[in-house]
Amino acid sequence: MEMSFGESQLGKGRPGWHIECSVMSTKYLGETFDIHAGAEDLIFPHHTNEIAQAEAVSSKKFVNFWIHGAFLSLDKEKMAKSEGNVITLRDVIDKGFNPLAFRYLTLTAHYRSVLNFSWDSLASAQSALNNLQQAVAGLPDGGDICEDCSQQFLGFVNNDLDMPKALALVWQLVKDNKVAGQDKKTTLIKFDQVLGLRLDKVRKEKIPDEIKKLADQREAARKDKKWQEADKIRKEIEGKGWQIEDSADGAKIKKK
Repeated sequence: MEMSFGESQLGKGRPGWHIECSVMSTKYLGETFDIHAGAEDLIFPHHTNEIAQAEAVSSKKFVNFWIHGAFLSLDKEKMAKSEGNVITLRDVIDKGFNPLAFRYLTLTAHYRSVLNFSWDSLASAQSALNNLQQAVAGLPDGGDICEDCSQQFLGFVNNDLDMPKALALVWQLVKDNKVAGQDKKTTLIKFDQVLGLRLDKVRKEKIPDEIKKLADQREAARKDKKWQEADKIRKEIEGKGWQIEDSADGAKIKKK
């Protein structure tokens, strides 16, 4: 925050950035509030000063929980403006990535662990996000929340925001054949209130009749053990922006 110099009871000057944050936070959040976040390089002197100033004024505990995030790195070097190696969300979008893929990527590492960014890791995150969205889109509506899963998820979140374990539970639920599809969907969308991946917005892709016909032709070729013909049809399907995944339950068609 920029503040101009002015007169005060102590003379001409302006507040420093430590006192600015103490004043703004107590004004809007109260003398004591639950969570204060910031990067690990702000622990001292910034947050130390905030605590000293705020508690000297109120005689109350300033913050209940401090969350200090580790640095985001690029090629194992700290990403920072001073280093000239900053990648923005606009860069991510301009390269054709869904910005939610970056959110997914951050969920794969604990906030106190250094996350090394690379375009390959972002591509893997986008692929995983696409698979998750398609899995949710293919589930029926109208189910109930799986309470056991919900309690596990809440436990991971409350255990120092252990999002990697929470994300692993998401995939465990997706693959769990013992949970009804509609209950899976309701539970996953409940989880997403924390994850923020907009799973409630995904809709099942309508497969064009042309693609369905090609898929049927490929399946017929496979049954006749005409492997070269089946592979040729698969490549034709991929060229039209779709792909086929063979599974124990049969071939599944999804958008590339």
